[in-house]
Amino acid sequence: MSSAVWVTLCALCGVCGGVLARTLACRGPAPGELRGEGTFLALRVAGLAAGSLRAGLTRGSARRAARHLRTLLGTAGLVVATSDRVLARDGTGAPADEAVLAEVRATMEGGRPRLVSAPGGDRHGVVVPLTVEGRAVGALAAYDAEIGTGLVRTAAEVGRWMSGQLELAELDASRRRTLEAEARALRAQISPHFVYNSLTTIASFVRTDPERARELLLDFADFIRYALRRAADFTSLADELSCVDRYLLLEQARFGDRLRFTVQVAPEVLRVDVPFLCLQPLVENAIKHGMPGEVRVVIRDAGPEAHIWVEDDGVGMDPEHLRAALAEESSGIGLSNVDLRMRHLYGQDYGLMVETAPGKGTRIRLRIPKARSRPVPARS
Repeated sequence: MSSAVWVTLCALCGVCGGVLARTLACRGPAPGELRGEGTFLALRVAGLAAGSLRAGLTRGSARRAARHLRTLLGTAGLVVATSDRVLARDGTGAPADEAVLAEVRATMEGGRPRLVSAPGGDRHGVVVPLTVEGRAVGALAAYDAEIGTGLVRTAAEVGRWMSGQLELAELDASRRRTLEAEARALRAQISPHFVYNSLTTIASFVRTDPERARELLLDFADFIRYALRRAADFTSLADELSCVDRYLLLEQARFGDRLRFTVQVAPEVLRVDVPFLCLQPLVENAIKHGMPGEVRVVIRDAGPEAHIWVEDDGVGMDPEHLRAALAEESSGIGLSNVDLRMRHLYGQDYGLMVETAPGKGTRIRLRIPKARSRPVPARS
């Protein structure tokens, strides 16, 4: 989902919220009520309901939002349901579940608000559909002694606003699925050349230096275990650095004196959470374009952020080639993947910053907000 579409939908939901507030406050201030107080209260109650609805249309989210939704509508009773089950009730006056579900299914099929009457005739209701991407996913039903035109219009606006919140919830879920798929692609795309070269290097030490071959084999196993583990999208910077350490040891065993590296880390940032496998691809790129030479990893504390630099003193890159590499739509490991994930997770201002020129080496900077910090795990 592109950022432009995301921003547009957020703006539309904001507009819907404003329309809802104006609808509920259009009666003007009551005696003794400050001007604008009705709008403020409507927006506040809508905000309380929105926090739950952004989790999607589930039994838990509906139950948490139901009381606030009934406050918005000012009715005696309210029901939120899908086509096959009642998710939440609040207040009184709503018919039994079977009757509600029949009304909900009819409303979802028709795609428009419907007026209904509860058994006995002492309660009436209005049922409005809830939609996501043009598809009816449920309905909101409000019940009271009388259903006037104003309540019907307000219920329709509340239904449209709820649909906007559910649309954003679906986009949140889609965004998470995209990031999870990219993380899985990273694990699946560990370079076959790296695996082959590492095993070949280890094999070369088996006869001449068995102890080193054993150590390298353990480093290789630890690296692969980390890269292929079933983990969340985030890991600690300490764990990410352990992965980089093992990668560098394996590459140095392969290249010998042609590869030199240094790692400088401010201890206070080790607890910062970072996107899984965000650092190793940058080191791999530095080795690829910086050999023979030195690779430097520098990580500093920058207040609310951790700043990471990966530098090499190699041949550098042509700016046009760099732009093409960052624009490449690939699910494998590389600069484009890290750049895309950083922008998805933190915003457009958090993409990779690259300084390079032919013959001048390459310097890549990564900014990581500290908001997801946690205790420092033990480093093996």
